[in-house]
Amino acid sequence: MSPARLAVLVDESPLPEEGARALWARFSDYMDAHAGDLAGFAKSAGFASVHPEARHGVAFLIVSRSVAQRPYGSESPSRSTGGSPRSQRGGGRTQKKR
Repeated sequence: MSPARLAVLVDESPLPEEGARALWARFSDYMDAHAGDLAGFAKSAGFASVHPEARHGVAFLIVSRSVAQRPYGSESPSRSTGGSPRSQRGGGRTQKKR
C-alpha cells in the first residue's frame, strides 16, 4: 500500500486518512467555487483557519479551531517553510492543461 499523498492536521492532530480525503474533497470543491477564500472555507467547515501546504511530497491542510486565519500564501507562524510550495519547486508559472 502506498503512503497517503493528502493529509490533514487539526490543531496539530492528524485526521485518519478517510477523514482527511473527505475534508480535502470539500476544500477542493469550495476553492473551485470561491478561489482563494480560505477564511470562508474554514468558517463553513466550523474552523477558525485553514492553510494548505506541502511537506515532503504530501499535501497538508493545516486546520485550527482557535488560530486566526492568515492571508493566503503567508508563512505559518509555527514553522518556516522557506516560501510557498511553488518557490520551493523552483518557481515559474505552470501552464493550464486545455
